[in-house]
Amino acid sequence: MVTSPAGPAAPLPPEDAAAVLPPEARRDLRRLAERLAQTAGDLVRGARPARVEVAATKSTPTDVVTRMDRDVEDLLRRELAAARPGDAVLGEEGGLDERGRTGLTWVVDPVDGTVNYLYGLPGYAVSVAVVSGPPDPATWVVEAGAVHDVVGGRTWSAHRGGGATCDGVPLDPAWARDDPDLARCLTGTGFGYDAARRRHQAEVLVGVLPVVRDIRRLGAAAVDLCRVASGELDLYFERGLQPWDHAAGGLVAVEAGAVVRGLGADRPTDRMVVAGSPRAAGELATLLERLDAGRD
Repeated sequence: MVTSPAGPAAPLPPEDAAAVLPPEARRDLRRLAERLAQTAGDLVRGARPARVEVAATKSTPTDVVTRMDRDVEDLLRRELAAARPGDAVLGEEGGLDERGRTGLTWVVDPVDGTVNYLYGLPGYAVSVAVVSGPPDPATWVVEAGAVHDVVGGRTWSAHRGGGATCDGVPLDPAWARDDPDLARCLTGTGFGYDAARRRHQAEVLVGVLPVVRDIRRLGAAAVDLCRVASGELDLYFERGLQPWDHAAGGLVAVEAGAVVRGLGADRPTDRMVVAGSPRAAGELATLLERLDAGRD
């Protein structure tokens, strides 16, 4: 069982939680997020069957859930109930547990990149973040988070105001020093599951591809955001992400110096998430607005 260096979950007024969390509390929450993500990653690695079966589907027949998605989320919820019993949990598979009374909510994606996991491809991860305030991505503040790359074995983490690391090494992405224009930006993206949305995303891609260095589609949003933080991608954009897809990875990118934004607004939304250096992310967001990339 994971134990929390943060100690008992002290009550925090939900409306003031972001303001009252001291830096040392955010550091402790970050350590717990790291341990949770790594423990869950061990389960994913060690219990992967030779043949992975689809347990269910969600929005479309290609939007799949495996037994591992459910088992990992169950593990995370059990560990959080033991380590932080007063906190709420929002998970991709189980939704929101509203019993929290501390003003903190853990936002977890048990297997980010489920299709990669299903096919045995590298590029799936466990994402764990903790946010303060009401459990609403339009207003919450991400306090700490960790993303564990199951196949690669790397763990990215960050806490608000405390910088970002990969396996404990501070991140120093090349784009932060060079600030490349769009033509030199290796750009990651992803696609939705609905056929009509994918068709529109392909049309948008036709407008983006000629003006960037190249496109990569790797299949796990949390890992892609962390790759921006590490400098393995210069930019990333995707339509249709859910809060658990980008809560932890987005904080890692921000703490590495990136901007993580939406279209025409500071906050990322399900309409669009754009991440990269302030200059390049702004240029890409402007282009995406011109291409009407946020519509279905």
